[in-house]
Amino acid sequence: MKKVKSKPYKLLAISLILSFTGYLNMAAAPEEGLWAGAEKVLITPQTPIPMSGYGSRKGPFKGIHDDVFARVLVVSDGEAKAAIISVEVIGISNSFWGECTALITKETGIPKEHILLSAVHNHGGPAIRVYNNDESPEVLAYVEGLKNKLVSATKSAIKKLSPATIGAGKGECKMNINRVAPDGKGGMALGRNPYGPCDHEVGVLRVNDSSGNILAVLVNWPCHAVVLGPGNSLITGDWPGAASNFIENELGEGVIAPVIVGASGDINPIYGPHIDFEITSSYAFGKDAIGEDLAKESMRIVKGIITSPKGNISAQQRIISLPLKEEKTIKGQQPGDIKNDSLKVRLSALKIGNIVLTGVSGEVFNQISVKMRAQSPYTNTFMVTHCNGSCGYLVTEDAYDIGGYEVRSTRVQTSAEKAIIETLLDMIAEL
Repeated sequence: MKKVKSKPYKLLAISLILSFTGYLNMAAAPEEGLWAGAEKVLITPQTPIPMSGYGSRKGPFKGIHDDVFARVLVVSDGEAKAAIISVEVIGISNSFWGECTALITKETGIPKEHILLSAVHNHGGPAIRVYNNDESPEVLAYVEGLKNKLVSATKSAIKKLSPATIGAGKGECKMNINRVAPDGKGGMALGRNPYGPCDHEVGVLRVNDSSGNILAVLVNWPCHAVVLGPGNSLITGDWPGAASNFIENELGEGVIAPVIVGASGDINPIYGPHIDFEITSSYAFGKDAIGEDLAKESMRIVKGIITSPKGNISAQQRIISLPLKEEKTIKGQQPGDIKNDSLKVRLSALKIGNIVLTGVSGEVFNQISVKMRAQSPYTNTFMVTHCNGSCGYLVTEDAYDIGGYEVRSTRVQTSAEKAIIETLLDMIAEL
């Protein structure tokens, strides 16, 4: 057989193609070891729309006290990627979660199981929940725009992926208090209860670049973002926005500091919630005072965190079904979230090296998180609530005998505490 020689220009073309393909592969899948990238995007509405958090509010917001943002942290181990997304809105509806994560997966390849899409639960943000498509065109346009911004921010974080080291630490912030309090009439109501259990733990993830410079600081703390009350008509990120802004301003340009809210279904800030920027200046500083205190404690924790360039990423999600109360229709119910007389709750677990973030699609009582974390085999285990959907209050077993607003509001019978703890621990064991 006659041997055919390849022409030089063909060999050059093949070489260029292989080189370009290798570049694409490198961009899609970083080399072994941890990589990280972060992004921050403005999500303040440009057109006045209704606010979320209090049913007594009428009409659109009147102005902007402080801007609201979404922050994204993407991590990679060279093969798997994960995205942690913090949004300064009151909640992530099941429909919003489904549509937004589908777009993120389509555009980035990150599977939905590897996405923690969480709200900080600020009661001074824009309305984003769509139930029967009866919102104004302005609201619908904002919701669609928000989805696109979260997708774009995640893509931008991926483009910024660079070799990184990651570590975690813990501390304490006592600017929160149990809110299930005696009402003076033999019952329980929303208030301040210094005798009730309250989780003060602050969990912090430190993300460095290869030179040891801080890329991101992820803060986990349990507290309702309700410093500002129903009388407030100005857009605000409340204490989570204040904490993120304080850390970013102190650590310098380029640092992203997402807040992910812990189990705080029965925890309020020590200031509020009946505070209004317009009517009174008394305690109106509360969001900044809490934000500053939490930020300072977070930065103290950061200094003691030892980071590592090694670690694998794994994640999973599960749906648990909890039996409903006898009432078939409950205020705030979303189409599709109740089926066969049970409430669907989405649980998530994301492991980065020896750090575990667990997610629950509801407002969880703090002792459920405390008990779960105490039983986890990983010291740095944290819980993120209002995460990957919404299903309302999920209370402890003993809360049903105590009573209160949250017990009246929860959609499920007793069983949430055990189901959440056991399922999350089982998921952690499989990661």
